Amino acid sequence: MTEQVSKQFAEKFSGKPLIARSPGRVNIIGEHTDYNDGFVLPAAIDKAVYVAVAKRDDDIIKLYASNFNEAFETAISRIQPSQQWHTYILGIVDQLLKNGHPISGFNLVIDGDVPAGAGLSSSAAVECAVVFALNELFNLELHKMQMVKLAQQAEHAYAGVQCGIMDMFASMFGKKDHAIKLDCRSLDYEYIPLQLEGYKLVLFNSNVKHSLASSEYNVRRQQCEAGIALIQPHHPQVKKLRDANMQMLDDYVKPADELLYRRCKYMVEEIERLTTACDDLKHGNLTSLGKKMFATHEGLSNDYEVSCKELDFLAAAVKNNPAVLGARMMGGGFGGCTINIVKEEAIDELSATLYKNYKTAMGMDLTTYVVQTDDGTAILE
Repeated sequence: MTEQVSKQFAEKFSGKPLIARSPGRVNIIGEHTDYNDGFVLPAAIDKAVYVAVAKRDDDIIKLYASNFNEAFETAISRIQPSQQWHTYILGIVDQLLKNGHPISGFNLVIDGDVPAGAGLSSSAAVECAVVFALNELFNLELHKMQMVKLAQQAEHAYAGVQCGIMDMFASMFGKKDHAIKLDCRSLDYEYIPLQLEGYKLVLFNSNVKHSLASSEYNVRRQQCEAGIALIQPHHPQVKKLRDANMQMLDDYVKPADELLYRRCKYMVEEIERLTTACDDLKHGNLTSLGKKMFATHEGLSNDYEVSCKELDFLAAAVKNNPAVLGARMMGGGFGGCTINIVKEEAIDELSATLYKNYKTAMGMDLTTYVVQTDDGTAILE
């Protein structure tokens, strides 16, 4: 891919480019916990976005996206958000300028193999690759955490997605054979060994995205806040569900509202699951981790209610398969992928069987991605 993007740059522009690579990500466990100040456990993967970039002598930005075979050109003074692919790149330029980091025009070619729409954070990979490349190209001397925050703000301002920080953080700070335990309150982090000898991470993409996703996401945030409001008069120290425990939920939320109780119950249990899942990984206990992944899916489906029939089908289809240690829906919900820990030698047969059964049951094609952990954003040349 490095050679490919370099060659494309030579065809479109002149000069030798600087090349940056930034990976997509998976989240092992810890879903919807970020806005409750909890923990997440992402890992960067071996599917990535590549950018080749070189300075210009004027204030013109010329972009070319290989995947779309599309070019785009604008002056720095005229950049604005759009609904197209280049908004993620221009969002970074906008944030650099707003934060007092002057840059001139540049030529850029972008390519990659992070599947869009599969919940692997292709947009965060684009933003991180671009900010990392421009930081190097213009000697801005930003450190990684500054770049992560700039990328998040670019997503908010230009893409219009009020995302948490996990995707950009995982893309930037990823480390091969490790997941990252990220504290969403303090942004402290710890690398947790993710040794999968004999097993692989397999993503089964349902290829559906239900329109409920964004509206229900906001509803879940409000429900968590409503649960906190019931607890706070008795425990003022509880600012987010990360600070709550099951006793508090039983005492103050359950008597008031059964639905809120189920939402909050999932969240308190998931934050605890993630903490103990990190202990499992430190001790190499993949079986125990897998059981927690199944439990997470049950909680997301039954208590938090952000799954859908397609994701439930995929999780149930592997539950009693001895080659699968764990599986759950991954991401915001209502579509996207399940993440599975599968024995290497069983992957092909499982994929073929599941493809056939999913097509019969849901009338849709299933896409399989086998991924491995990888290092985070870097300059390649």
